[in-house]
Amino acid sequence: MAANEKNGIDCDDFRVRPRDKVSLVKWPTRVRPYYQSRKQVADLLEAHTAQLAEQQAMLYARHDRSLLLIFQAMDAAGKDSAIKHVMSGVNPQGCQVHSFKHPSATELAHDFLWRSAVELPERGHIGIFNRSYYEEVLIVRVQPAILQAQQLPPEALKAKHFWRDRYESIAGFEQHLSRNGTHIVKFFLHLSRDEQRKRFLARIDEPEKNWKFSMADMEQRKYWDAYQDAYERCIRATSTRQAPWYVVPADDKANAHLIISTVILETLKGMKLSYPEVDAERRRELQAIRKTLLK
Repeated sequence: MAANEKNGIDCDDFRVRPRDKVSLVKWPTRVRPYYQSRKQVADLLEAHTAQLAEQQAMLYARHDRSLLLIFQAMDAAGKDSAIKHVMSGVNPQGCQVHSFKHPSATELAHDFLWRSAVELPERGHIGIFNRSYYEEVLIVRVQPAILQAQQLPPEALKAKHFWRDRYESIAGFEQHLSRNGTHIVKFFLHLSRDEQRKRFLARIDEPEKNWKFSMADMEQRKYWDAYQDAYERCIRATSTRQAPWYVVPADDKANAHLIISTVILETLKGMKLSYPEVDAERRRELQAIRKTLLK
């Protein structure tokens, strides 16, 4: 994909190709800024928002396809901020955001993909998952005791290739969605451990951010290396042509927002959307209605 003419961003620089060996320590958490000033960031995002709104209007009008955006990251990487800034101008009538928290008793009584399936975007809509079914191969892999609450049969828990099987289930699920008109783009916001420390300190030191911090965040930080390994395995196993992963450097939030908005915009343009064509019969019908209204 060629670099975006407005900001020089080449989305392929951040896309994980199928079967790529992913080593997050080699992927940057910060790259050169694609902006000269904060005002330029605002102007670029505003321009992207206008184009996104136009693409979304055509997606909604056609009502035959949908777009699913998945955001995954370590704590404080900026998922909420990215969703807020990048999708701020999108018509809420055609956009649904869902944040996945601790599963309910009903959700635990189903397979691990069930609760995500019921929240998928309708045709003509953009769906955003703030965390997703990928938690089942991330936090569940890092803290396998969680599996005990999932009421799985003993033979499933003892399966030799348990995690590989889950990757295959996810990949098959996404392939099924793709065949049925749902385009999928997955973002991993790649934050450095030092930047996370700075953001945690800001959440403690700035009163208006106190609500964002909990001791659970510090507890998860202890498993940093294990999470990096889990993300590497997950991204490597599930980045496909139909549902690619983008590893977005997240230490600079403004830069991350520009990269994400560019990827989403290029994805929508790649869908070659247009407004539904009106056939001759429908055109005659509309003209007849017009004459009635003019009388």
